[in-house]
Amino acid sequence: MGMFNSRYECKVDPKGRLALPAKMKAAIPESNGDTLILRHGDDGCLALYTQVEFKKLLHQINALSDRDPIQRRIKRGFFESMTEVELDNAGRFLIPKTFLQKAGIDKDAILLGVGSFVEIWSPEKYDQNTITDQDELSNLMDKYLS
Repeated sequence: MGMFNSRYECKVDPKGRLALPAKMKAAIPESNGDTLILRHGDDGCLALYTQVEFKKLLHQINALSDRDPIQRRIKRGFFESMTEVELDNAGRFLIPKTFLQKAGIDKDAILLGVGSFVEIWSPEKYDQNTITDQDELSNLMDKYLS
């Protein structure tokens, strides 16, 4: 499977469709087909997964106990916060209005490849949740990757 990387500035059309940049579309394995999984991500973004990567996450969620009240809440929240989306011939997919509203996305969106999936951000939330200073990034990498 290809790896998602880089940052792209994109537009959401009036119908709520977003076109994946060509490099991101090329990173989706052909065996995936046209169906992707969209879910509410961390820090206020949306997260877009291929079938293979989503199944890894799904196995972890399904392993949670149905007998434990906290784990049941996690399962409910997880399944409520996701939907399947279909890529059309132009590489676009429809983002449900409730997802756009929750993420604060209107017309402009930032797509960020983060390895195994894609984050979709409103520009404002992205700016609040990213590191722009390379010295800060280097220091944090030294601290957490050592």
